[in-house]
Amino acid sequence: MKKRIAALVPLFYGQWLNLVAIFNSQKAAKIAFDIFCTIRKGRVLPDQKDFLDRAKFTVEEVMEQHIQTYRWPGKKERVLLLHGWESNTHRWRNLIKKLREQDFDILAFDAPAHGNSTGEMLHVPLYAHSLRHMLGKFEPKLVVAHSMGGMTILYDHFVNPESSVEKIVTVGSPCEFEGFMHHFQSILKFNNRVWKAMDKRLKIWFNFHFHEFSSARFVTNNTKKGLLFHDKLDKQVAYTESVKVHEHWKGSELVLTEGLGHSMHQEQVNEQIIAFLTS
Repeated sequence: MKKRIAALVPLFYGQWLNLVAIFNSQKAAKIAFDIFCTIRKGRVLPDQKDFLDRAKFTVEEVMEQHIQTYRWPGKKERVLLLHGWESNTHRWRNLIKKLREQDFDILAFDAPAHGNSTGEMLHVPLYAHSLRHMLGKFEPKLVVAHSMGGMTILYDHFVNPESSVEKIVTVGSPCEFEGFMHHFQSILKFNNRVWKAMDKRLKIWFNFHFHEFSSARFVTNNTKKGLLFHDKLDKQVAYTESVKVHEHWKGSELVLTEGLGHSMHQEQVNEQIIAFLTS
């Protein structure tokens, strides 16, 4: 019974959006985006707390939100780590161990509505505001980003090309925002009136239509060195997303794996990241 109810809830939202759109399409668009951007997971779990507490650094105020940062000091270049959707800094625990062995100066932060940071919603431009604050204040030369974090650093570099960053690593990161919206529509079953209203709102909001919000577009003039990892069997984000980015990013390398999943915490991945950062 619970599973049946859970399956019906998205359909209820979709029909509600269709009804609202008849009278006020932009209100429907706002409601739909609020649903899409609301975070339901990613807060600190009991088994993650000690690891994160030991590394708490500063709390940065960005757009009226309190963003928790973490630091593992080292003598080499500063590396900034960006986690993905409904995750937190703990996801980097294996890579952090490797980076510390190499004496990198490691910085990370929990995105809005994730981990120990405040907030209820997240989208790429909002994530980018926190990222831009960290880049400006702490000036890392290296960035390693997972999933949505990867799209965020590429988007931020597109709108703010001047930064201290010299190398970027993305892991299992998406390319086309439009694909996520098609998936969202398929779950809620809202109609094209709602879709068009959301597309219009995104254009007004961030000056991008759905099809324009693309990491492939963001990297066209990116002069940074890049390393992209993606698993061919990734069930969350298709590996072809990183293939598209690589095709448009002249300074990038692409590493495709098979059977490592979306998170890619494995030793072989972390060793290749270290090798790229130290090269």
